[in-house]
Amino acid sequence: MNVSRIVRFALVGGVNTCVYYGCYLALVTQLPYLAAHVCAFVIAMVCSYFLNCYVTFRTRPRWRTFLLFPLSNLTNFVLTTVGLRIAVEHFHANRRLAPLEVAVVAIPITYVTAHYIMLGRRRSEASTAGDRTP
Repeated sequence: MNVSRIVRFALVGGVNTCVYYGCYLALVTQLPYLAAHVCAFVIAMVCSYFLNCYVTFRTRPRWRTFLLFPLSNLTNFVLTTVGLRIAVEHFHANRRLAPLEVAVVAIPITYVTAHYIMLGRRRSEASTAGDRTP
């Protein structure tokens, strides 16, 4: 397990959460909350890809990984979208705070998926002792 990479992933995740939440708050004033969530999620995912390339995994952006990267967020997206709907519709959570409350659930799954997409299985196994820049 590469602890420094996990810490960098967490820091990038914090920045990404701020990007998402800022976009969500701006958009939710003009769009229904689920539409604002989807738009903010896509914007944040593009930012997250580049931050994860340069900061977390220390690899160059490539079209292949850019096109595959949404898979790492698919579980996150499904969990946060369903969780947001349940939180707002069934538990009457504040629609401004609910995205932050439901986002915590998917973080570990997102990390594992992003790790394999960005580095591949072979490199993942070989780099457990430390980071190797390409």
